[in-house]
Amino acid sequence: MNIAILGVGTVGTGVVNILAENKNLITARAGEPIIPVVGVVRDLSKHKNSNLELTTDIDSVINRDDIDVFVELMGGVDKPYKIVGEILKRKKPVVTANKALLAYHRSDLENLAGDTPFGYEASVAGGIPIIKALREGLSANKIEKIMGILNGTSNYILTNMMKNELPFDEVLKTAQNLGYAEADPTFDIGGFDAAHKLLILASIAYNVNAKPEDILIEGIEKINSEDIFFANEFGYAIKLLAIAKRYEKEVELRVQPVLLSKDKMIAKVDGVMNAISVTGNAVGENLFYGAGAGGNATASAVISDLIDIARQIKSPMLGYKAPNELVKLNLLPKEKIQTKFYMRLSVADKVGVLAQIANLMSQNNLSIDSFLQKPRINENDFTTLYFTTHTCLESDMQKAISFISKQDFVKSEPFMMRIEK
Repeated sequence: MNIAILGVGTVGTGVVNILAENKNLITARAGEPIIPVVGVVRDLSKHKNSNLELTTDIDSVINRDDIDVFVELMGGVDKPYKIVGEILKRKKPVVTANKALLAYHRSDLENLAGDTPFGYEASVAGGIPIIKALREGLSANKIEKIMGILNGTSNYILTNMMKNELPFDEVLKTAQNLGYAEADPTFDIGGFDAAHKLLILASIAYNVNAKPEDILIEGIEKINSEDIFFANEFGYAIKLLAIAKRYEKEVELRVQPVLLSKDKMIAKVDGVMNAISVTGNAVGENLFYGAGAGGNATASAVISDLIDIARQIKSPMLGYKAPNELVKLNLLPKEKIQTKFYMRLSVADKVGVLAQIANLMSQNNLSIDSFLQKPRINENDFTTLYFTTHTCLESDMQKAISFISKQDFVKSEPFMMRIEK
């Protein structure tokens, strides 16, 4: 089986190397050799030592008749969508690791693919076979809940903030120096990377065609030492979680930093590792753990799809043979999400402040579950107050924060985080 690699970067090089290193094993498992015959790059001068035939002319490659499968590793959205679309129109199989492409165009690509194999195991959680688990291993289940640590950069930062009590900026700089974070880390720490992956999982689990703009996405940038203090005091871990929950006719999707009991298995996943908890109505909870990024881990997932194609396994792209026969699940509106909340406030230390805050929360249908006040170190310091609420609506919490932030005694922007069961 001849393959072309569109984008020979870290992952593409990993695919070539693993196919060579494990050639006999892969051939035995696939039933035929998988041979990379050409790769597309942007700059030939940066790949002088490659053993693969390289070109910058992508059109000449996608029109070759001797290519059996195309591996798209270019990144981006619009250009790869056009290229992959052209390949699928020619009924040639595609394997991709491009989560952004799928976050925006997975439904369109499914329609284009039809019965043509389309593999994307590498698009979510690197070397963890979560796509196959949802699409095949758990296919007998109604998926009740998905809860995942899907971004290693954010998990590394939060782990070090929690365990070593280091400030966000310092840990981020270390992550950049170690290569865990990009020079511009916004996509990772802002929650967007995890959101793209969540949308892919939600399509398989719930047949929901949502876009990133449709769901709640928050990052970890505003978490500080005060939140770490509160979490440690009350036995919580702070994790950036991608969350999907099924209700009777709706699905809740969100990506946010949350407070999570340290007793939960997923709360114990530290460093750059990923983990996904999937709860099915028949099987209960399953936890998948492993490397969520890295050239070889992602390349491993790419090759698993190539082996499936060589075996002529033709699973429906998003796991449904007849999706229109299902009960239509709608995306739960953001404002109707219900959970418990944590709020941090920096306020003037005056008589009556706490009563005013409690009154404002009560007016917005919030009830206080627990309260903590951190002692001032200096006489001129402001007081830090920590609240947790009982379960309430997202819309009510947002209204309360809006009102509270306008009060004269509030000295900095209120910070809020969800508490996950």
